[in-house]
Amino acid sequence: MRIVSLVPNGTEVLFALGAGELVVGVSHECDYPPEARSRPILTGSALASGLSAAEVDAAVSAQLALGKSLYSLDEERIASLAPELIVTQQLCPVCAVSTAQVDQAVAVLPRCPELLSLDPHTLEDVLADILRVGERLGLAARAGELVASLRRRLEVAQELPLVPSRPRVVALEWPDPPFLAGHWVPEMIHWAGGEDAFARPGEASRRTQWQEIAAADPDFLLVAPCGFDVAGAARELAKIAHLPLWQGLRAAREGHVAVVDANGHWSRPGPRLVDGVEELARRLAASFGLSASPAG
Repeated sequence: MRIVSLVPNGTEVLFALGAGELVVGVSHECDYPPEARSRPILTGSALASGLSAAEVDAAVSAQLALGKSLYSLDEERIASLAPELIVTQQLCPVCAVSTAQVDQAVAVLPRCPELLSLDPHTLEDVLADILRVGERLGLAARAGELVASLRRRLEVAQELPLVPSRPRVVALEWPDPPFLAGHWVPEMIHWAGGEDAFARPGEASRRTQWQEIAAADPDFLLVAPCGFDVAGAARELAKIAHLPLWQGLRAAREGHVAVVDANGHWSRPGPRLVDGVEELARRLAASFGLSASPAG
């Protein structure tokens, strides 16, 4: 089978299942595992590079308002690769090429490939998608083993000793303007031993105001801007850390802030979300004076 994966989480799942040799093309954002970068790149961003967080938000809003995609798609290259299966998504038009855009591109091909859309809203949906991909590729047993191992790791993370009251966490998916993380993130926070101050499991992220965050008075701030690694997230935080609204947050004043690899461990609904849970569990333990080893 020849597979094209146009979503990073799909690529990660395929390689995690041992099906990497079947992948003949990827998106420009498919950077894990590193081997994925050796495949032909079939997408590109329609946004200019080097924009600030506020400029990205404005550009995205303008592009979507015009009904335009944020991504380009190399239709001729896809046709030449002749894939039998294309892994895509419809969940978020900001995150990756949509199924509708891919469907339009492949409709004219002599042999139309099957589209497999991964659109999880919850952590359980993410695990179910791994099983679904495994079933489609005849790798159901391997997918089952992977999901079982991920569940075991979640259980170990939750066994960390907790404070009497779970720390209340605000997860920022974007810093300027601030967006509250949604979908699977509130569940990740719960598995890590915290409580999302704006818990809306399964629902989309939403724009907010710093005053609303201040009113919630969270114990801990998780800085996880979508698409950024740790270094990029730190740079984005540095741009707002001097603002009175940020400095006025109790969690910021007390240093209860985690800057994380959102691109690898929070934004992409794949196996590495469990890495994010484990890291947050350790960070909460460290911030609130708890042991970072499982309870006895």
